[in-house]
Amino acid sequence: MFSLGSWLPAWPGLAWGWALLDALLQGLVGACAVSVLCSLLKVYLYIQCLNDPARQELKAAIGAQRRALELLQVLVLTGVLALVGSRVAALVVLEFSLRAVSALLSLSKVSGAGETELLLLCQYSLGCGVSCGLSFLLEGAPHGTSNLALAAGLAGLLAVHARRLALHTCSLYELHSRQSYCGVCMLLLTAGHRIPRLLRRALVITFTVADLAAVSLINRDFLSTAEAVRFWTPLTICYTLLVIYMQEEQRPSAGGQAVFQTVLVRMGGLFILLLTVGRWADILHVLLSLLGELWCLLRAGVLLEACRRQVSAPDSAPRPR
Repeated sequence: MFSLGSWLPAWPGLAWGWALLDALLQGLVGACAVSVLCSLLKVYLYIQCLNDPARQELKAAIGAQRRALELLQVLVLTGVLALVGSRVAALVVLEFSLRAVSALLSLSKVSGAGETELLLLCQYSLGCGVSCGLSFLLEGAPHGTSNLALAAGLAGLLAVHARRLALHTCSLYELHSRQSYCGVCMLLLTAGHRIPRLLRRALVITFTVADLAAVSLINRDFLSTAEAVRFWTPLTICYTLLVIYMQEEQRPSAGGQAVFQTVLVRMGGLFILLLTVGRWADILHVLLSLLGELWCLLRAGVLLEACRRQVSAPDSAPRPR
């Protein structure tokens, strides 16, 4: 079942060890995906704040974020995503997909600031989606561990380059865009406003695959259609009620406290649901998911504030004066 394990003797606990390694690699890929998302949004919001005199203090706060904390975020998310089971991760993915569709429909008549905020709010769900997708696509693969190691290496490379781009932007974009001699900064000057659109397209593809994987991962635990119906019926009702309840909290004008309240309501609803139709391990995984969501929101506090104060105008990246 495992590529490297198949080349070694059948020692006791070896399969468990390779399963743990696979979980860590999946978690690392998901954490790197979140890091890339945050780095690109950091670049976009920094440029937006740079061209808005009312948000200069936010520009300084975005540029002052420490690299050590970003590395810590990757390590913490890797651990959380590795420990959270595929069942709860799948439920988190489905819940966010439903909430995202509802939010996008309600945001259709407002500016793009709310959509940018939604990109920040999907961090933990993105990590779960990548983990679910990898678990589903590599299930039963003869060289699954090697594939995961390759995916982790590529994801880490993308995360490093995205972090370097964010550091370069926060340090030198203002100078380089004035003097027009840095190719990277000139590209950001002309096309930086397209970053949210690029991220939205990438996330649509990612969550489409993740949703299909999530449904498959959940359904494989049921032995009959009756068991599946007993699980999916209360889950659908619960998610629908949560989406209706959170319509006001999902508006771009909602404050930071409302965002944290939304997380507590969502995870609380999922916790109560799994108390009735889930397993005891699922309860622990929901608590871990709550910690993961709160950690992502705390780390993105400055970026969320920049989104809320974004001027209601078409996305653009004018030349700094």
